[in-house]
Amino acid sequence: MFSLTYEYKLKPTSAQVARFEDWLEQCRRVYNYALAERKDWFKSRSCQINACSLQSEYIIPAQTKRPTYASQCQTLTAYRKTSGNLQRVQSQVLQQALRRLEQAFVSMWEQGHGFPRFKKSGTMRSFVFPQVGIDAVRDGAIKLPLIGWIKFRQSRSIPDGAKLKQVRIVRRASGWFAMLTLQWDVSVPDVMPHGEALGVDVGISHLAAVSNGKLFPNPRPFEKLERKLRLLQQRVPLKS
Repeated sequence: MFSLTYEYKLKPTSAQVARFEDWLEQCRRVYNYALAERKDWFKSRSCQINACSLQSEYIIPAQTKRPTYASQCQTLTAYRKTSGNLQRVQSQVLQQALRRLEQAFVSMWEQGHGFPRFKKSGTMRSFVFPQVGIDAVRDGAIKLPLIGWIKFRQSRSIPDGAKLKQVRIVRRASGWFAMLTLQWDVSVPDVMPHGEALGVDVGISHLAAVSNGKLFPNPRPFEKLERKLRLLQQRVPLKS
């Protein structure tokens, strides 16, 4: 599989812009609620048994499992049936907000990033449609679930044979943009290694030293240009 992302500037109507902003706000609330649930669970497990706080304590039953992406998606599905605000947003878009939180925790565990933070109002900049319908792009317009057709400025044509996998709607200072992830069912050939492997060490006295014994001299461009600058300054006539 071979994937590329094409970005186009949207030309939404005022009603569509209002809907975009409402969806961003609902995604932000789902993200913050899920983060609060996970944070409470971690805090309830971080207290020592013989040294609980006298003011307040997070008490969650011991048999309660750690919140995960799958469990929170189930909770979201049940809560969405009773919430009119969430029913205005496509279910998969809300699930992508939970997946975004899951990726933040994976980055914390595997890459040493900090604990995920709550998002303030207006800080959520994008939401994702993981699936779109067939022939969703046509004549400079894209059809999004529950929103309909939206015009965009087609700055470049979409290659033939590409499948639209997902659409990310992004809000920026210059307007709204759609990032289309396109995929081709082709295999990219791997580059076969050839020749001998060499080790390169960058130094000070020499620009580089290679493992086969070859040394590359340091060109020292600053010293040469400094000499040239000194000569040019001598040719400048002194002001009376």
